[in-house]
This record gives sequence, C-alpha cells and structure tokens, in this order.
Amino acid sequence: MDDEAVLLVGHGSRREKSNEQVRRLAANLESRLGIPVDAGFLELAEPSIRDAIDGLAGSVSTVSVVHLSLFAASHVKNDVPAALARVREEHPELSVANGAHLGVHPALVDLLDDRAASVEAELGVDREDDDVTVVLCARGSSDPDANADVHKLARLLYEGRAFDRVDATFVGVTEPTLDETLHDVARHRPDGVVVLPYMLGDGVLTGRIHDGAAEFDADYPYVDAASGDPLGTDDRLLDVLGDRWQEARTDSVEMSCDTCKYKVELDGYEEDVGGARAMLRALTHQAAHEDRSDVADEPHVHDTPANHVAVCTNQTCAGNGSAKVLERFRQAVRDSEACDARVTRTSCLGPCGDGPNVAVYPDGVWYQGVAPDDADRIVSSHLDRDRIVSDLDTQLL
Repeated sequence: MDDEAVLLVGHGSRREKSNEQVRRLAANLESRLGIPVDAGFLELAEPSIRDAIDGLAGSVSTVSVVHLSLFAASHVKNDVPAALARVREEHPELSVANGAHLGVHPALVDLLDDRAASVEAELGVDREDDDVTVVLCARGSSDPDANADVHKLARLLYEGRAFDRVDATFVGVTEPTLDETLHDVARHRPDGVVVLPYMLGDGVLTGRIHDGAAEFDADYPYVDAASGDPLGTDDRLLDVLGDRWQEARTDSVEMSCDTCKYKVELDGYEEDVGGARAMLRALTHQAAHEDRSDVADEPHVHDTPANHVAVCTNQTCAGNGSAKVLERFRQAVRDSEACDARVTRTSCLGPCGDGPNVAVYPDGVWYQGVAPDDADRIVSSHLDRDRIVSDLDTQLL
C-alpha cells in the first residue's frame, strides 16, 4: 500500500470550523489506515477535489475517494463523479477509485444511541422505565432515495432498544418537517423527547434543530425535550470511512441503483431520469456557490449567474471541434459587458451525431452543430439580449 492514498471529500463551507472538521477526520483516518489521507472539497473551500488529486498524483499511482456525505443525493451521484471524470482525463496515469457515502452503518446507529443516552441523562429520563421518544432530524433532500435512508436509520435505532418510538424528520427541503413531527409527538405525551441532529457539525442547520427543540420544550410544558450533539469527529466515523475505503479500493462499491431517481422512473420524479440532465444540474449547482454571501442566514441559498453554458467535449463532439467552440464561448463571455454567464465543459449530452452540442440553462435551450463563430452569436443574441439564435438547430427542454 506504499503507492496508495485516500482523498476524503467533504462538501466545503465558508465556515472554516466545518472545513477543519473534515481535515481532522482525514488526519485521524491516516493514523488509522497507515497511508496518506488528504482532504478535498466539492466547493466553497480549498483544496478542490482537482487540486487535491493534483497534489497526490506525483507520489502515488492509486487514489481512493471516500465521501464524507451522510447520504447519496446529487453531490454523491452527480457532482463528485463529474469532478473525478475531469481528473481522470487530466491524469490518465493515475487510478482513481470512487467510493460510497457514509450511508446506513452499524457504527452510526451505535453512535446515535450514545447521543440519545446523553440527552436522556440531561432530561432525567430512562428509556427502560419511561416513555422516551427519539426524533432523528436530517437535512432533507430532493432525492427520495436519500430521504428513505433517514427513515431506515431511524428504524434501526428503534429496533432492539426500549424507546417508545423513533421518528424520522427533516429540517428542510422535504416533509415531515421537524415542527410537524414534534407537534405530532406531543399528542402522545411521552415522558421525554430526544431530538438528534443527524449532522456532521455545528452549522446553521444544526442550530435550527436545537432552536426547534427548545421552542417545543417551551410550548409544551408537560413534555421534557432537548436536543443532542451532531456526529462531530467521533472515532466511530473512522470505522465507517475505513469500510468505505476498502470497498472503493477493491471495486466493491454498491449503490442503490434500483431506487435512484436518475436511473428509474419514480412517481413524482419522472423528469429526473437521465444522466445528461443530472450532469447539467450538477454543473449549474457547482457554479452557483461561487458568489454566495449570505451563508450565515441561508447555508444553501445561491446567488447564481443568470446563465450557465455547458459545452459537450466528449469524444464525438470533440472530434467535431467542440474544444474550439468552448474556448470561443469563454472568450465571448469575457468580452461581453452585458451577459452574466458561466461556461463549462461537460461529458456526453446524448445526441452525439448532432454535435458539437451546447446547452444554455436555465432556459433549457440546446444548440446542435455549433461552430466557433456561432458561439459569438449565441453570446451576443441569447445571453446578452435573451433572443434565441433561431437559424441554429435547437431543442427546448
């Protein structure tokens, strides 16, 4: 294993305390595994995934990427794979294995059990003698597969333990919300309510969970309630990360493809099926974080550019000259004083024989057979004046 390293990928935050937590876990994992472990970030912090792997490329031949993500939503399924695809193109000599998210793991259930016991002690209740309800609160996602795993984790925490009930809930994006769940719990009049933030650190969302538990405790004097600590840097996280590393390096990663909204049609998510749309959303989301200034109030609200231009540089489009189209777009955007746009390369968008293909979002306009001179026209007409270049082959999505 002398020629192997691990990259621990965190989301990234403008709160340096959160980034330091990722770096601390990376250092602890290095001590556990006995091989180099570096930290990299998807956005908002340095080094980026690309820069981190650039730093490792000269000294090792194999890098196993391990995700410090609780569940598999768009970052795990789209954003990191897109970043790694670019890295593999730039470092063909390097073997880069992509691992899985933390997911549902016995060590995490054990850790949550201990967090609950600490809150019980604070409240002066005991699950063996009193009716104790646990409310497991996660962030919430637009990915049904990720939300389903929260419910699975809550059920595993309930199984074999003396809790009266364990409910899954969310602090945003989806339902049931924390407020709704707590008010429902109050109708059953338990002796104690333990609210567990299923978060890695003490960020804005964890603070909202603490506030929600405190407000509930004040509104319902006949029910004692308190919230616990997030996962932090507990050593049991290293148990999970170690397992995910072994899966990555042995090519035994298993993802829940049977319930992935990007691969199968699920009720209410039919339009999400298809890798091209998922990749475009991933690229747009990545660009959206760059100018964010309101992180203290809304940790996942974006100040986005007006437009995002994705130019396919996959094999067929590249053979038709898409690299020159990409550079022409970038130059035209730089020269324009009117447009607010980000231009990025993307892999296959689907209609390979009609390339080079260019997608303009959020308008959902795909241009086909784009030549370098067409890039100037798309910028001056579509991006500057919001007028589609109608004489080019287009699709509206």
